[in-house]
Amino acid sequence: MNRPLPPGLLPPDLPRLEALRAWHAMWVGLIDQALADLKRKEAERAEGQRRRPPPPEWTIEHALGGPQLLTAVHTGDCWMLREAGRMRAVDRDTARQALAGGVEPCGFCRPDTALGMID
Repeated sequence: MNRPLPPGLLPPDLPRLEALRAWHAMWVGLIDQALADLKRKEAERAEGQRRRPPPPEWTIEHALGGPQLLTAVHTGDCWMLREAGRMRAVDRDTARQALAGGVEPCGFCRPDTALGMID
């Protein structure tokens, strides 16, 4: 169903109509490319999220002096875990043993509470 265009909506001559069509085709192509790029990036991000390993359940932080100098126990999702090079993943028993042995619990994620070790 073709309806007549309102008068003055488009130029009446062929050269200007062809120029408008070329201009808009160029923009549609640019928009299509931008959409394709964004969809690809979103698919890559989603794939990265899907492949990311889950965080460890517990971590132990060590001092700059070496892995023998333990400084704190954290839950695996603690937001204070910025220095991943000074953290190591541990199991529940190791986290409990470290806390029982005097290693400080993180004051933010409170692994001692999560492990049921609060007096």
